[in-house]
Amino acid sequence: MAYSHAQEAGRTLRWRLPLPLAVAAGAYLLLLLLGSRLLNDADTFWQIAVGDWIVAHHAVPHVDAYSWTMAGKPWISSEWLAQVVFAQVYGWAGWGGVVALSAAAIAASFGLLTRFLLEKLAPTPVLVMVAAGFVLASPHMVARPHVLALPVMVAWIAGLVRARDERRAPSLLLLPLMSLWANFHGGFTFGLVFIAPLALEALLEALKAARLSVALRWVGFGLAALTAACVTPYGPQSILVTARILDLGPALAIIGEWRPEDFSRLAGFELVLLFGVGFALYRGLRLPPIRLLILFGLVHMALAHSRNGELLGLLAPLVIAAPLAPQLGGAAPLERGQTLPMVALACTLIVTSVALPQVLSYAPREAMAPSAALAAIKASGKTRILNSYDFGGFLIFNHVAPFIDGRTELYGTDFVLRHDRAMRLQDVGGFLRLLADYRIDATLLAPNTPANALLDRLKGWQRIYADNVAVVHVRTGAADTTELKP
Repeated sequence: MAYSHAQEAGRTLRWRLPLPLAVAAGAYLLLLLLGSRLLNDADTFWQIAVGDWIVAHHAVPHVDAYSWTMAGKPWISSEWLAQVVFAQVYGWAGWGGVVALSAAAIAASFGLLTRFLLEKLAPTPVLVMVAAGFVLASPHMVARPHVLALPVMVAWIAGLVRARDERRAPSLLLLPLMSLWANFHGGFTFGLVFIAPLALEALLEALKAARLSVALRWVGFGLAALTAACVTPYGPQSILVTARILDLGPALAIIGEWRPEDFSRLAGFELVLLFGVGFALYRGLRLPPIRLLILFGLVHMALAHSRNGELLGLLAPLVIAAPLAPQLGGAAPLERGQTLPMVALACTLIVTSVALPQVLSYAPREAMAPSAALAAIKASGKTRILNSYDFGGFLIFNHVAPFIDGRTELYGTDFVLRHDRAMRLQDVGGFLRLLADYRIDATLLAPNTPANALLDRLKGWQRIYADNVAVVHVRTGAADTTELKP
């Protein structure tokens, strides 16, 4: 009898956490441990600077106020709300706050993904899909506006897919999500486009007599979503930003995250892709035509631009969950968590969020923050600086106007390609013309930039500073010259 009571007490005292909460907490703690890796993007600097400007001026930018090459040119920031959030958090808690905020947003997106998948699938396939999604998304897990939009994106797409799985039109209650997404990040345009294939699937599967009604409901929702996306300080202008970025064409190949996926070395993306294809072939899994086309579209996007790995990792599971449920095992009843372990987890996360930034001292990589080199330029009194692409954000963050920065859509294809060719000395004459055309009087370049070697030999230029982060040359001659030093 005593043993029986002890067994019952043991069952009662078992600590249970809802699986979505456990996944989110685990992801959050892992990302906090990785810490500074979330700051490995030079754009984080200028995103915070823009947020500070918005707060200070109680307005959003409509022209460039940061570079000296494009000053006054029309430019809008569709990510304004996320920039304000990052700027405020940085002001309150420094880089530790930025890391914690980014980690929390990413973790929330995977917690939500787990929650939605559990509505269709058993826990084991859910955990496999979530783990694969984490691997696919990990290269783009950096403290930038898109991470704040990830939970909104998951909730929006899940709402659309759930409506389709339940053979109904999406609820108008989803529309505030679109408005929020549109103020967080330009990727909201993908959320609008995503309505179309699901509407097509609904139309194809509807009875002939009901097709007009189905079409009207989905078209009506699409128009309402488009209207909701325009609820920003810029109105419909925000929708055009994505088109401007994609129109950059060959200039996108210069930016790491916009390059195609590289299979020259075995990495997480390839492992997940091979495992997924192999498992599908082994089990003979089948998908409806439209869901298969959506999956292929997500794979194509991830292959074409590495930054889209997060779309494949977070959204593909939502698309395929319902069709695969009969083949992989349906959902089990969701267990409710117990209060005590949930309180204990909350306390643990709070303490960790405060302690880890103190222990790990989060900060951006030195390679993106040429502090000493910038001090040398300021001491020289030079202002027309030609900088490496990755240094532009740091210059803006320090109230110094750059030649170029991460706002590629502002500078345009020709300008970006000209800068890149000049830095790599693909056209020596082009580099010399760049110095003359823009009357450059100082350069701030990464040490491995080929242009440094020419500046070392060019008359009228002097190297005044160099370390393992940056090299600084300043103009000493009164006129442009193409003569080399003896």
